[in-house]
Amino acid sequence: MDFEYSSKVQDLIVRVRNFIEKNIEPNDALFHKQISKNRWQTPPIMQELKAKAKTEGLWNLFLPISHGEHGAGLTNLEYSPLAEEMGKVGWASEVFNCAAPDTGNMEVLTQYGSEEQKKQWLEPLLAGEIRSAFAMTEPDVASSDATNIETSIVRDGDEYVINGRKFYTSGACRESCEIMIVMGKTDPENVNRYLQQSQILVPTKTPGVTIVRPMTVLGYDDAPEGHAEVLFENVRVPAGNLIMGEGHGFEIAQGRLGPGRIHHCMRSVGAAQRALEMMCKRANTRIVFGKPLIANQSVREDIAKSACQIEQIRLMTLKAAQKMDTAGNKEAKDLISMIKIVAPNMALDVIDRAIQIHGAVGLSQDTPLAQMFAWQRALRLADGPDQVHMMQLGRNLAKEYGE
Repeated sequence: MDFEYSSKVQDLIVRVRNFIEKNIEPNDALFHKQISKNRWQTPPIMQELKAKAKTEGLWNLFLPISHGEHGAGLTNLEYSPLAEEMGKVGWASEVFNCAAPDTGNMEVLTQYGSEEQKKQWLEPLLAGEIRSAFAMTEPDVASSDATNIETSIVRDGDEYVINGRKFYTSGACRESCEIMIVMGKTDPENVNRYLQQSQILVPTKTPGVTIVRPMTVLGYDDAPEGHAEVLFENVRVPAGNLIMGEGHGFEIAQGRLGPGRIHHCMRSVGAAQRALEMMCKRANTRIVFGKPLIANQSVREDIAKSACQIEQIRLMTLKAAQKMDTAGNKEAKDLISMIKIVAPNMALDVIDRAIQIHGAVGLSQDTPLAQMFAWQRALRLADGPDQVHMMQLGRNLAKEYGE
């Protein structure tokens, strides 16, 4: 495997890293201060930096080469180090228009959307003019099994009528969220459980759509993004809002989640790398019992173990990305499951050590470590719980070697 990057990618890595160091990190406190004034409004500093990133050509970097002229024309492998850089600051991805759930929604519309859907929703998303949400998880059923989804999507003449309740619909709390992709059932009686579901575009301000409340993640509301509980009561949208046609919901979900999972893992590596760097700086400067923390053997071991873990998962993520590029997402599914299992757990280990070395301040709002830890813990559930990935991976491996 050759992980040597082209001059184009090396240049992008430097440019993204420099942009984050010069424009995003120094404005972190301002970003959170502006959010505190209006929890669900995109802060002005975000709008300012998005315009700057767009002007500098650091925009839609996530879109794979197969999606045409909208992105930077990168492969998954080439995008990996850029996502790692973005993962070092929680809100950096959005500055480059590379933040979930918009990334997955844009990929869905690019790959599966009609020309009308692309014009109405994809174009403003690509331009960063609006935000979006993906409504799949439901509170009343085990949503890790997508065939359990109960939200109904019923055809009525030239419209579909939607009824159901979702929660942890990331992005739906934000005032600029104008469109949701909603997964529900159009054919609940189909004997093939994987053909019961469909996905449909629902404008957030449609009558019958109620944003009930923001759900927290280990106490964080993740404003201005938020994770909403959403109620759909006799919501009517045009039949043309259905994506691909009835029965394709599960297929679209699988196509959406492959790239999304690897993007999360890339950012997990970045978060862990930042925690390691913070750990090293703290150990070199903090004096305890008359000597720097770094003089203690246990601290040195924590740093060494963390560096080893990060490099292992970085290489594993790059291998999965390369397999996606060369053989396709379906052939790379086992590797994608592997990194989805190990990357957040690795990041949790590293961030936990960084918190320990920082002491009480590591638990506070004065460093990003506590929120980083909360988000990595959430990733053990997002886009499929560890147990589901292990169940499927174990089944696939047993079948392969059993033969």
